[in-house]
Amino acid sequence: MTFFYLVLGLLLLLGGAEFLVKGAAALATRIGVSPFMIGLTLVGFGTSAPELVASLEGAFQGYPGIAVGNVVGSNIANILLILGASGLIFPLVCDRNVLKRDGAMMLMAAAAFVVVCVVGELSRLAGFAFLAVLALYLVYTYRADKKGQDGAGELHAAEAAFLKARHPMSLVIEIVMAAGGLVALVTGASLLVGSAVEIAEGFGISDSVVGLTIVAVGTSLPELATSVLAALRRQADIAIGNVVGSNIFNVLGIAGVVASVKPVSVPGDIASFDIWVMAAASILFMVFAWSGRRIGRGEALFLLFGYGAYVTFLLH
Repeated sequence: MTFFYLVLGLLLLLGGAEFLVKGAAALATRIGVSPFMIGLTLVGFGTSAPELVASLEGAFQGYPGIAVGNVVGSNIANILLILGASGLIFPLVCDRNVLKRDGAMMLMAAAAFVVVCVVGELSRLAGFAFLAVLALYLVYTYRADKKGQDGAGELHAAEAAFLKARHPMSLVIEIVMAAGGLVALVTGASLLVGSAVEIAEGFGISDSVVGLTIVAVGTSLPELATSVLAALRRQADIAIGNVVGSNIFNVLGIAGVVASVKPVSVPGDIASFDIWVMAAASILFMVFAWSGRRIGRGEALFLLFGYGAYVTFLLH
């Protein structure tokens, strides 16, 4: 039954995120929110919502390894696993002009998270600081996109259109989808964390490893589904933008909320190793983006091999 609950939790997370994003995006459109603002906020937050509820669940249940490891592991999986899988399907061209701002923000967020983890505590002060930076970033991005200073506005609008429901919905259905998605997320996170911890204890695995692997990959399923679908449709910008936005929200939004609500200590193994893997993966991505190189099948295999090696090392 434990494995059944694990799978059920994963399915609820994936379905809940999908319903929440579509319902919330439809509601936002109904009240006049612009497509690029929907892409910037709701899409990024919606695909990161599973990480949020799972990390909060881990923090309140007394598993700091899950609360912190989920953020770190999700960001690693987003770059190495998700971009690797997407690039294997169809080569992803990194548009430097589109991603230079958001990519730089992702790198700065990763650097700030490294500092916090090395200090050893995800404190309430750090949480408030992360949330303040996220708010400033969203305001700046909104103004820059509205003025058309770069191509990021078009990318965010395309993200909103990509995830938009195919057929118009009534107001009641939109509300039910958004609320139902949120309930599914909370329920799925509880089942995922509880069953994953139980399985890990049976195999003698720490909660940090659980957060970095099972929970991180499980909560990254919405990003995986979105990026792979975008690759199949040959929309590389959306596949890459989805990962970048998610990584920014994971650190500034999720870690920020968790620390503000329930400060946690950073496990020593994460601070000494995994956070540096996350930083290295972020830098590797920026090398691809800044050089204008594409993530072809060769690069994708390299990313996937790197993720396989990382997980193997954790479980050895």
